[in-house]
Amino acid sequence: MNFKPSRTFAEELMNEFIENNLVNYSKLRNFDYGPDKRSNVSCLSPYVTHGVISEVELIKKSLNKYSFVKNEKFIQEIMWRTFWKGWIELRPDVWTDYLLELNQIRDKYKNDQDYKKAVEGSTEIQCFNEWVGELKENNYLHNHARMWFASIWIFTLELPWQLGAEFFMQHLYDGDPASNTLGWRWVAGIQTQGKNYLASEWNIKKFTDNRFKNIKLKENASPKKVEKFYPIIKKNFINPDIEEGKNLLVFENSLSLELSELINNKFNKIKLITNQNQNRKIKLSEKTMNFKTQLFEDQKKRLKDKSIECEILDVSEIEDIADSYLLYPTVGETLDYIDSKKFSEVKFLYRELDQFSWQYCNKGFFNFKNYIPKIIQKFN
Repeated sequence: MNFKPSRTFAEELMNEFIENNLVNYSKLRNFDYGPDKRSNVSCLSPYVTHGVISEVELIKKSLNKYSFVKNEKFIQEIMWRTFWKGWIELRPDVWTDYLLELNQIRDKYKNDQDYKKAVEGSTEIQCFNEWVGELKENNYLHNHARMWFASIWIFTLELPWQLGAEFFMQHLYDGDPASNTLGWRWVAGIQTQGKNYLASEWNIKKFTDNRFKNIKLKENASPKKVEKFYPIIKKNFINPDIEEGKNLLVFENSLSLELSELINNKFNKIKLITNQNQNRKIKLSEKTMNFKTQLFEDQKKRLKDKSIECEILDVSEIEDIADSYLLYPTVGETLDYIDSKKFSEVKFLYRELDQFSWQYCNKGFFNFKNYIPKIIQKFN
């Protein structure tokens, strides 16, 4: 697997998948044939996470090829990421509490041998060890493997889910706070309370085409428990009127600005804002940081090719935002850092998809998916 940090490569990958492999997605998507056989899934998530390819663009392309009925499962998978982001926007303390818990747990497990074996891929579970290697080598795992991995981590190896979520964030090119944190909570049984996900030997064998043998797992375990309830915090994701001559700050989740509806506004300068490890509570791997850095450089080049003035700065270099609009970075480390600066006035701009979709994230995904046709109709 080779994730090249460029919009051109992402477009080629998208077009190749939709033209040749989308037709079999619903039937084959749950199979993990190994890192050299990924044609049954799109592998576009690293680019969607960073906004290099937008959800709307991807859905439109797929609907140009096949009807909604034939595409429904693929579109639902795209919209999971939108749903998770909207869900945590309405309950941001879930992310805040996760970081607090993680900080406490790190000290307790820093010398734990079972934890060290897990992150080194030296457990007694062959498939788990291979996924550790694949994660570090390719910075990607099949979605089904992520579920198995998290289940084994939590229920067989009996390690805290918070450390597993950190391990994924460190290495996944498509890691984002919402999907990653809530996905691990779901496996543990605290996202949908009382309902955990348990990996099983037969399921792993079936959906890996019998690549692994002697998979000894703990296949009966109670869901993890959490006492705290997170009520919905009502928010208005409304854009202010945009004045000419202001700057626009763009973060790592929106790196195809030249295709955005915002590009028609007369901004003074576009500032592409990175977030280096010194600002993060979860330190990303060198490969993950390099991937992000190169995506920023690719975005800068594409903007300059369109004669749009821009520069790349780190978030720690932002001193004054009175003359700027900020393209909303969503709940996570970048937003945390901006909040910590306690600027007197912050003018966020929200993507149209998020503004419209997040109102339906007040319940679970099965409720949200009923609104997907309505969302698509608005943007297609």
